[in-house]
Amino acid sequence: MRLVVPHPGHFAALKEIIEVKEAEGLNEVVEVYMAGSPEVMGSGRATLHSARIADIKEQTAYAHQHDLKMNIVVNPSCLGGYHLTFEGYKLFKRYFEELNKADVDGVTVAEPYFIELLRDFSMETVVSCIAHVDSPQRAEFFEDLGADTIAVDTNINRNFAVLEAITKAVNCDLKVLVNEGCLYKCPFRHAHFNLFSHITSSRSSLMKAQSPNIFSDYYFDKCISMRVRDPSQIIRSPWIRPEDMQEYEAIGINHFKISGRANAVNWIINCMVAYARRSFNGNLLELIDCPSELRYTFHLDNELLEGSIKQWKTCKKICDECRYCDELTAKVLRVHEK
Repeated sequence: MRLVVPHPGHFAALKEIIEVKEAEGLNEVVEVYMAGSPEVMGSGRATLHSARIADIKEQTAYAHQHDLKMNIVVNPSCLGGYHLTFEGYKLFKRYFEELNKADVDGVTVAEPYFIELLRDFSMETVVSCIAHVDSPQRAEFFEDLGADTIAVDTNINRNFAVLEAITKAVNCDLKVLVNEGCLYKCPFRHAHFNLFSHITSSRSSLMKAQSPNIFSDYYFDKCISMRVRDPSQIIRSPWIRPEDMQEYEAIGINHFKISGRANAVNWIINCMVAYARRSFNGNLLELIDCPSELRYTFHLDNELLEGSIKQWKTCKKICDECRYCDELTAKVLRVHEK
C-alpha cells in the first residue's frame, strides 16, 4: 500500500506530519501534496494555505530528506479559456518549469491541455479526480495524453466491475480517494469545482477580470441540508473504510489518497494514522472530508459497518430498488444528543 497524505501548505504542518509518520513507523506514507500558487491558478477545492515557489522548494527538500515525495496540486476545473491564450501558455509553462527546478516529484492536474504540457518535464503527471475518470475508455484517453497516474472519479469507488476494467485497460498507476464524503452522483459537483477554481485564484487581475465576491456557498449549504433531511445519503457517499482497502489491493489498486488539504493538521494526522494502520474505532465521520462538519451532528459507528463492502462491491446502484443503505443507516447512524 502507498498512502498519499494532504498537507495544508505551511512548513510547520509538514514537520508535524513527518514527525508523527516517523514516530509511529508509518512506512505506508510515501507522499504529501499541497496546493500550488494562487497567483498562477486556483484549484478545484478549498485551500487553507498556498505556498509560493520558494516555499515549495524548501518544503520539497525537507520532504526528500525524510523519504517523502512532494506533489503540487494545480487542478482547477475551469480556467476561463486563459490557458489557451498565448499569455496563459507562457505563464503556465513557466510555472511548471519553476516546479521542476524546485525538484517537485509530481503535479496533479485536471485540465487535459496541462497533461500534454507536462510531457516536457520529468515530474510525475497525475490526473485529478476532478477530471471525472469513470470508465476504461476515459482512462485510456488520459493515459494516451501522457498521464502517469490517474485518481479515479470517486463516484466509482464502490463499482468494482468498472474499477477492475480500468486496471486492465491502462498501464499507468491508479489511485482512489479514501475519505471523500461528497454525495454519490452529486448534482452540484461540476458547478462546485468551477466555483472553487475561480475563488481560490488571485490571477483574475492578470486577466483584467473581477474576482467573484460570493455571498455564500450555495452548493455546500444544499449538500449539508440534503444529508440532514436524508441521512442515508451519508452512507451512499463513496468513502472507503480503513479496514476495506485490502479489497482494492485485491484488484490491483495500491495507491490510496487521503482527501482534506484544507483541514487542520491534527485532523490530517488522525486520518493518516487510521488509514496507515487500516483500523479505526469510533465515529467514521471524524475521518470524512467534504463535508467534515457532519461529525458534529451524526455518529457513524465504524465497527457496525464491518462487512458492508461485500454488498457495495456487487451493488447495481439502483437505490430505489435496493434500499440496502437505507436499512443500514437505521442500524449504524445516530444523531448526537445535545
